[in-house]
Amino acid sequence: MIDMKSILEKNNISYQLIKHEKPIRTAKEGAEFFGCELGQTAPTLIIKTERGFFALIVSARQGGIDFAEVAAVLGCQDVQLASKEEVKKLTGCSVGSVPLVGHNLPCVIDKRLLGYSAIYGGSGQATCTLKLDPARLFEVNRVVATIH
Repeated sequence: MIDMKSILEKNNISYQLIKHEKPIRTAKEGAEFFGCELGQTAPTLIIKTERGFFALIVSARQGGIDFAEVAAVLGCQDVQLASKEEVKKLTGCSVGSVPLVGHNLPCVIDKRLLGYSAIYGGSGQATCTLKLDPARLFEVNRVVATIH
């Protein structure tokens, strides 16, 4: 979490860390807890391709991942979710807690997130959520592609 905070502060990005007693496990739980639209919840998923691993930040409004679209924008044949063990090894975080910022992976961002002034996503801790302006993700992540 220290890396995430220092990255955000170094880039003068306003953010909020929201602590909660229990982990938020689903987009629906997050939307209800934060009083926001489902699409504002933005999980960071780690995907595996023949070109390596990527962080995929999606809007929960999407209702699932279009792996064919992700493969097409990355120029890959095969795209799948990384295993729990791979996620932990790559990010140091458990599935469901991967931060929006500071994961050090090339990033694919769902452009639908840009329709919101704020999104809610991982902070690296299961009982803390990061809230920030989604446009700022492009400043602090190595964005290699977008999906919609």
